[in-house]
Amino acid sequence: MLFLDGMSLIALFMLIMLAQPQPVSLSLQDTNSLVESLQRKYDRLSTLSTDFVQIYSAPGERTRRETGKLLLKKPGKMRWDYSTPEAKLFLSDGRNIFEYVPSEAMATKVSVKESDDLRAPFMFLLGRGNLRRDFRRIEASNEAPAQTGNLVLKLTPKRTSMFQELFVEVQPDNLKIARLTIIESGGARSDFIFSNLEENPPLNDDRFTFRPPAGVRIVLVDN
Repeated sequence: MLFLDGMSLIALFMLIMLAQPQPVSLSLQDTNSLVESLQRKYDRLSTLSTDFVQIYSAPGERTRRETGKLLLKKPGKMRWDYSTPEAKLFLSDGRNIFEYVPSEAMATKVSVKESDDLRAPFMFLLGRGNLRRDFRRIEASNEAPAQTGNLVLKLTPKRTSMFQELFVEVQPDNLKIARLTIIESGGARSDFIFSNLEENPPLNDDRFTFRPPAGVRIVLVDN
């Protein structure tokens, strides 16, 4: 059996802490500059493609983990192709949102204006949001990033009915979004972690058109 003295325990603790991603502190000036740079960058983007991992956790519930591919195209087009643990599709053509689960042989349809889906913050990446206008408070976060060296912003929306807080993790060298985290009022948390992010790839509008397979009915959702 291995026994460690007090100094060895302290050294071991420091090694463990240093191995974990640590938050990077930002001054108010740096935070404001980062927000302005992010807004300019995503105002200029027209399309985006990325792999994602979505992790949902809530008090008293089992954590859910899903993976897939996300495509974005201005104005307002969004396509989420989930691959694991179950195939499903979440698609916005800019006017309506469709959600289709092949195993259920049914799709739902709701207008973008009436939708309260948690993916709403992604509209910022589509040029439909403005950080200064839509959030009443933006500050540097002390939450550790998913990847060492990344910067994390904490945003509080003006409309708290949508969600409580939003964390945006950014790669400082290229301002690519590495993670979006949505905190709901009840304590539920949705983490979207991105990889293989490609800016302005060629994306045809057909990718954002929902064509239900034969035998699949579409149910209109009225919020």
